[in-house]
Amino acid sequence: MHGLARIAMNGRFRALLLSVACFGSLLFAWIGAAIVALVTLRKGVQEGIWLLLWAGLPVLILTRVTGDGSSLALLLGTSLLALVLRETVSLSLPALSSVGVALLTGFGLLLFGQSLLVDLAALFEQFFASLQAQAQTQAQGLGTQALTLAVPSTVQLAGLMGTTNGAMCFLCIALARYWQASLFNPGGFGSEFRELRISRTMVFVLLLAGLAVASSGLAGRAWATAALIPLTIAGFALLHARAHQRSQGSFGLSLIYATWVVFDAVKLVLVGFVVADALLDFRSRWAGRGGPGNEQGTGEGTGEGGNGAEDPERDDDSR
Repeated sequence: MHGLARIAMNGRFRALLLSVACFGSLLFAWIGAAIVALVTLRKGVQEGIWLLLWAGLPVLILTRVTGDGSSLALLLGTSLLALVLRETVSLSLPALSSVGVALLTGFGLLLFGQSLLVDLAALFEQFFASLQAQAQTQAQGLGTQALTLAVPSTVQLAGLMGTTNGAMCFLCIALARYWQASLFNPGGFGSEFRELRISRTMVFVLLLAGLAVASSGLAGRAWATAALIPLTIAGFALLHARAHQRSQGSFGLSLIYATWVVFDAVKLVLVGFVVADALLDFRSRWAGRGGPGNEQGTGEGTGEGGNGAEDPERDDDSR
């Protein structure tokens, strides 16, 4: 992966070939989006837009042929977050902006991707019908009542797919930032991510907005998940900060990630952890106790010289 980042930094046409090759497959589209973001962060907005336009041409063709605009949505959303990070030099702003990316993706699907949503809904209906038939057979043998599975509507699917794209776009921008730090400021990304936090006001705005939308029904719940993206990101940043402060290894964090994927209750607990942090400021309390994780600022990851983002013209002649 580091080799790909080095190749992308050696010239604009190498970066273009890499990104086009990655976008040629849905499986590797996220790598192509991260390459575009890396060029934007390191070499500036002009170079990033140049790569976005040329890499976007085959993506548009692929979208036209297949009818699947997921790669295009990922490219545009990641590029937008890269511009936000480039201008603000703060990971918290792209995290918040991922909500907008998720909502725009969802609305875009409702406006321009109805055929895709209808096809997906039909696939879910067939799959659920098969499961329902199997459950009904087993229930008759046991003399119990089979559960009824609700087929997701196109509005629900649009909300869930939008949320997925918003989260993926942030993961791509985080990968690009990690590449940038590994090449130009080793260790900078870890410091920057551990300091990522959402302001108290925004935490409660996102929480209340999510609850209000979720109260409207099943379709609303699908769209409300978009508000949880920055809260979840901030939660993991807080966990990494705690593990660093206590000099813990990666096993505990890996276990938390695994349980987060499997259990919905862990997702809610993580969001509650962020809400509690907004009220109690855990980092300040941990720093007051001292320890190896007591860092005196965030300049290594977020300020001038943090991850090489402050010098957009530095590599412009490497083409």
